[in-house]
Amino acid sequence: MRRHRFAARALSLCLALVGVALLARGVAASNAAVGLGEASRDPLSVPRWLYVATGGATIGASALLASFVTDRRFVLRIHRWRRTLPGRETAARAGVGLANALGLGLLALVVYRGFVGPAVPTVNLAVVVVFAGFRAGVTMFSYAVGNVWPALNPWRTVAARLPNGFVDYPERLARWPAVAGVLALVWVETTTGVTNQPSLLASAILVYSVLSVGGAVVVGVDAWFRNVDPVSVFFRFYGRVAPLSWEDGRLRAHLPGMRLVGGDGYEDGASDGESDGTGVDESAHLVTDVSDVAFAIALVWELTFSGFVTTVQGGSVVRALVGVGLPPLVVYAGLYLLGFAAFFGAYVLAARVAAARLQTYRGASELAVRFAPPLLAIAAGYHLAHYFAFFLSLSPSLVAVLAAPLSTPANPVVLTLPAWVSALNIVFVLGGHLVAIWVAHSTAYRLFPSRLQAIRSQYPFVLVMMVYTAASLWLVSLPTATPPFLS
Repeated sequence: MRRHRFAARALSLCLALVGVALLARGVAASNAAVGLGEASRDPLSVPRWLYVATGGATIGASALLASFVTDRRFVLRIHRWRRTLPGRETAARAGVGLANALGLGLLALVVYRGFVGPAVPTVNLAVVVVFAGFRAGVTMFSYAVGNVWPALNPWRTVAARLPNGFVDYPERLARWPAVAGVLALVWVETTTGVTNQPSLLASAILVYSVLSVGGAVVVGVDAWFRNVDPVSVFFRFYGRVAPLSWEDGRLRAHLPGMRLVGGDGYEDGASDGESDGTGVDESAHLVTDVSDVAFAIALVWELTFSGFVTTVQGGSVVRALVGVGLPPLVVYAGLYLLGFAAFFGAYVLAARVAAARLQTYRGASELAVRFAPPLLAIAAGYHLAHYFAFFLSLSPSLVAVLAAPLSTPANPVVLTLPAWVSALNIVFVLGGHLVAIWVAHSTAYRLFPSRLQAIRSQYPFVLVMMVYTAASLWLVSLPTATPPFLS
């Protein structure tokens, strides 16, 4: 037994050294956000030794955590901790009603101002609200506080009041339509110019609205927004990282990220009673099949891709490939799809390696499903690094357009942030990584009765998480630039 523990800890130290090696680069940290990317680009020079020491030591510590923290009762207490907050059901219903009205009003304003508002992106309500307000702000609120999108969702509000559910949703499709949808939305955001052309953005939102309401009417509101609508699934997945949730009609507080770990009902698939605030219960298992695994990986990859193409180095790669005769959109599409396939393939390989190393009845597909939720903590940390400075810099414009939605701000303000704000990117990425490792650790102890099995099961997934995190740290460290060949 001592020999096995020594081997496990030796492997942990090797993983720590891998983390240091992956991060051994000179850096200049900066924000890299798709859309309105010129808002804040003050770089912060970070000494090589400090970056390597911080990143490598943290990733190494996360690997060591998997072999040193073996008290099951302590691990269980951490992810089971919760407190019920005071609140009234009447007030909750009133809040949902107000959120419904707010969502409908914002949708109408975004479409209207997209067509008739100013062409300058930083003062047009449509562009600022969609990208600074929702892509950045509401998403950060979803994983930092709680998921309010089901109540805000204007398409759900409309579809729920129409006859719906004429066709049964094909269960065999699982959530693959949402996977395809989120990849398509990021592609549109990156390559079509919707971030700086308000009328194009308004047109895209109108098309999306027709498809969303029409689809919900055909297959039913719950089936559509749980399985097909990429925006709803996007917020639902991020919302599971948040410390606040509705359960059995009550607002409850948890430790951040701990709702990604299975509770008592997880072993038999029972419901945990969580509600999204609209009366629809969430299932206890957030990730239930391979399509959910793909969606979680897509959340990590879309930020990695958008971060890559908005860096100087990423632009150089694109120019080099276009220089050999490839069309720009083909280059972007190839990088996008091949990168996603590589991220997905690396995770599937980790699941197969873990299943092959363990003497267990749990197969590779089950392990892949059970260890996928920690990826959402990594995605949340990277999203925060990707959009925090972006949101702060555009917050005056957001306040201005919301305060006077039918007029153009006379003196638009875009904040120039101090250089030290960029250093927070490293903290955000590493913080998400640490939460992810702890969730994976807790999940392993829920799955395996043997401590050695629980420890060994994590190593392939920890290694993949380290690669994802190292890639994120590297990208947020690079100077940003406008993606080439895109209008």
